[in-house]
Amino acid sequence: MAAGLNDIEAIPHLDKAGKEGYREFLTAEKHRAFAIAPGGAWTWNGGGSSAESVAEDTQQTCEFDNGQTCMIYALDDRVVFDSQTWAGLWGPYLDRTQASRAAVGLKRGERFYDLSFRSADGHPMQLSDLQGKVVVLHFWGSWCLPCRREMPEMQQLHRALGRSSDIQMVMLQVREDFATARKWTRQQHLKLPLYDSGVSKKANDTLNLAAGKTIHDRYIAEMFPTTYILDKHGIVVFSNIGPISRWSEYLPLLRDVAARSGK
Repeated sequence: MAAGLNDIEAIPHLDKAGKEGYREFLTAEKHRAFAIAPGGAWTWNGGGSSAESVAEDTQQTCEFDNGQTCMIYALDDRVVFDSQTWAGLWGPYLDRTQASRAAVGLKRGERFYDLSFRSADGHPMQLSDLQGKVVVLHFWGSWCLPCRREMPEMQQLHRALGRSSDIQMVMLQVREDFATARKWTRQQHLKLPLYDSGVSKKANDTLNLAAGKTIHDRYIAEMFPTTYILDKHGIVVFSNIGPISRWSEYLPLLRDVAARSGK
């Protein structure tokens, strides 16, 4: 059954501020439109000359302000949200040739830095080893209160993914050693895909690159936690600075990346 216009909790990825914005939208004069994007971005406009023009203006504003594809959730008194279109908003994905030419960086459409790290049992790895899989790359620390609060959501996502062969979560600790991070998760009875970033103490603020160099952790993550979603070619399709609530709502998008990227 489709969500009702007043069912704010049904709107995917919307945080407290977004919900307040939606309440304002509901009281605005017609014509009005409310746009959303994966990750919680939102915009609304009211008082338009027509439903078509306000929808177009709102979508364009949302995409200009947030740098990603948006879609109209509600228009005047109707919910027009299309869950199938929503699931594909991280696309279109780069093909093999396009991906090979992509610049290295952190922005959408760029190839993420080839980090060097170790598996939980100490096996040396690098991020490029995981090409062919969608990667949920998560930077966190047990000392970080927002990170700790997000962990139950990460646990639910991990369980929901189950034995998925083409979506891999990689959780790398920052500003603490691996033993400390793992000890905390065990104390909380969390079973998560932890990997050793190579950080050995609190004062260590760099991460290792496969080429032998290092990169500052605050360059990759302005704050912790920070998450990147990489497609099967290692290309950034989504990033989020800070904790995410309701990670389960990202499953349709993750599965779309798994199904359609890597060609």
